[in-house]
Amino acid sequence: MPKTPHPLTTTLSQAIGEFVRDGDSVALEGFTHLIPFAAGHEIIRQRKKNLTLVRMTPDLIYDQLIGAGCARKLIFSWGGNPGVGSLHRFRDAVENGWPGPLDIEEHSHAAMASAYTAGASGLPFAILRGYTGTDLPSYNQNIRFMQCPFTGERLAAVPAVRLDVAIIHAQKSDQRGNVLMWGIIGVQKEAALSARRVVVTVEEVVEDLGAAANASVLPFWTVDAVVKAPGGASPSYAMGYYDRDNAFYKRWDEISRTREGFLTWLEENVFLKDSAPQAASASLASAGKENP
Repeated sequence: MPKTPHPLTTTLSQAIGEFVRDGDSVALEGFTHLIPFAAGHEIIRQRKKNLTLVRMTPDLIYDQLIGAGCARKLIFSWGGNPGVGSLHRFRDAVENGWPGPLDIEEHSHAAMASAYTAGASGLPFAILRGYTGTDLPSYNQNIRFMQCPFTGERLAAVPAVRLDVAIIHAQKSDQRGNVLMWGIIGVQKEAALSARRVVVTVEEVVEDLGAAANASVLPFWTVDAVVKAPGGASPSYAMGYYDRDNAFYKRWDEISRTREGFLTWLEENVFLKDSAPQAASASLASAGKENP
């Protein structure tokens, strides 16, 4: 449903406070790129709870949200610290119920992408060729099988992702709230179109997006709030603005390995900081920015 046009003036604290509610289904999407860390930290600061977190390839920000006690369920496809190892807070929640029990619903990447697309299209479920040679359907009752009415082929079906809130990070927004992304897009657009409420953090707000005709743009009527948050995707990267902080991803393995180490990091780096994201430590590549 188109959103009511609104002025592009809100803070991260206000956006999360208004649009993310206890018990919501929430996706903070971004496939290695443009991951909305600043927004995730604000969810933690506001101590949102009982969230159903949804995401393809949940990594560090979901480890942090789970460890902070924000989540009751995770719907996902593969979870880990890319190139490093496990998500220790995620694993502790599943294996030991700390800081609280965590229900999990695991899918394949193809199924999650299809489920987002179905949700964005207003369909009740997604159909795909998949789950051959895997026992996931034995553990996930939301993976069903059906016969194609045209060919008789056996196909898998999964429920559409229909979110309460989608949160994404993008490079630019204009003054009206139209949002421009480029680089690896993942399922950000599908997540936004599948959600009742949409919050977007951006590197900068400009007068004119200067977008090409086939650029990936979310029009203002699909968005509820846009927040200017430079560095809001760090330690992931924002193409044209800053690089991925690979050193932090490696450090996270040690930081998160124990509950005490994680809680100390959380207090010092999330709770004791305000919601204005710090400028990314990586050098800005503003001189080389190129829009699609």
